Amino acid sequence: MTAPQPYAELLAATPVVRREVPVGGGVTAYWEYGPADADTSVIAVHGFRGEHHGLEPVVAHLPGIRVISPDLPGFGETPALPGLTHDLDAYVGWLRGFVAAVAPGAIILGHSFGSIVVSAAVAEGMPAPRVILVNPIGAPALEGPRGVLTRLAIFYYWAGARLPERLGDALLRNKAIVRVMSISMAKTRDPVLRAFIHDQHDTYFSRFADRDMLRDAFVTSVSHDVLEFAERIAQPTLLIAAQRDDITPIEAERRLAKRFPDAELVEIPDVGHLIHYETPAVAAEAIRRFVARPDASDTR
Repeated sequence: MTAPQPYAELLAATPVVRREVPVGGGVTAYWEYGPADADTSVIAVHGFRGEHHGLEPVVAHLPGIRVISPDLPGFGETPALPGLTHDLDAYVGWLRGFVAAVAPGAIILGHSFGSIVVSAAVAEGMPAPRVILVNPIGAPALEGPRGVLTRLAIFYYWAGARLPERLGDALLRNKAIVRVMSISMAKTRDPVLRAFIHDQHDTYFSRFADRDMLRDAFVTSVSHDVLEFAERIAQPTLLIAAQRDDITPIEAERRLAKRFPDAELVEIPDVGHLIHYETPAVAAEAIRRFVARPDASDTR
């Protein structure tokens, strides 16, 4: 990376080990942060076109908590699932296998697209004592304030998959398009933080396995939302939402929170869909309070 890392000092003080585990016929790469013998373990699932690096600013603000952060299949250092369409069933099956293999009984956290995968898995019976959703996708994407842009994005990923391979791949990895996306989501006016955000997207946003799995994953991300699963999630749930999120407006997040049997909503002002980059300390503080409740301890 070329831009300064605002959270470098905290990250440097956080122990981290890269590991791999066989899941779903492939090998999942994951990173284990914090003390291995911590009383609390959290599995953190990143969003669409992201990877584990994106959640590191939040992880850096969670000293004393063991955080296990995999790259989703087809993104970062985890290959695509062999022989499978990357739909919600595939991601849910992968997550159930990963949790069972690495940290059964851990608290589960999902960011953005990860919030859909996590919610679906828990609703279908995956054991988890508590659920944390950051920037949850709380309403159908086509009905949000950027429904027209979502339709354009659907066409973009369709075209990327249908064009001749070289052209399609170049379109999907186009740096100018990635930068427009990054600019549209960043709300901070801090030039150092904005440079960091853009550098993160430039560095990691195009580390996907191939255009077909990317199209499938995108279709999955806009075809589902957490609202589908909320009523079937009995576990205590923490929603960390942004008041300026362009993907799910805060009014929809407030309605979503009421659909859970047991949910707490934390709203963060002056930030959009990049809570993990712009306000990680605030998000981490909410997470620490949530996992510190007496019945959330010993979740290894």
